[in-house]
Amino acid sequence: MSTGLRERKKADTRAALAAAVLRLAVEKGFEHVTVEEVAAAADVSYRTFFNHFASKEEALLQPEGPDRPRLGDRLAETDPGLPLLDALRAAMRADLARIEDDAATWRDRFSVIAATPALLPRLVELGATDERALAEAVAARTGTTAGTDLHPDLVAAVTTAAVRVAFMRWHAGTVPLAELVDEALDAVAAGLPTPPRKKKEQ
Repeated sequence: MSTGLRERKKADTRAALAAAVLRLAVEKGFEHVTVEEVAAAADVSYRTFFNHFASKEEALLQPEGPDRPRLGDRLAETDPGLPLLDALRAAMRADLARIEDDAATWRDRFSVIAATPALLPRLVELGATDERALAEAVAARTGTTAGTDLHPDLVAAVTTAAVRVAFMRWHAGTVPLAELVDEALDAVAAGLPTPPRKKKEQ
């Protein structure tokens, strides 16, 4: 079997397992889903599940696998001549479009996460890992040092928070995700100006 075909088959199996985890979690609640059920739903063996994911939590939270490209990786691939904020937007563009194209699946995933408090520690851990990687990428781009200089760590933290807020609004509404992320980043770039107060209805 060629390497290309082997990798495609692995990706298809991983996608089937991730889809099975999500489907079962929506149907019965994530905490009631077992790896055995997931493997059966994806028509693979119990051992095969662990060839792709370390746990059912990983299958839900990292459906593309733990080695998925992170925002920091995407940023490192952007044009070095772009201003930092423009580069961050460009780095996110493909992933935001992919999520929007499969909006129903991602909304279901967020709903399961919101309904499962036990997932919070793992979610925080993953977020911290991604944020550190983004800070390293910002540091490499700006000639600073993550963990020592304020700038790359602050950029990573603020960007992460802005994207998180945008996702929460997207999940609860109908505005396109990319538009919400742009709005959040614009607000950050503008120094978070205070919006005019809305008049109370009489």
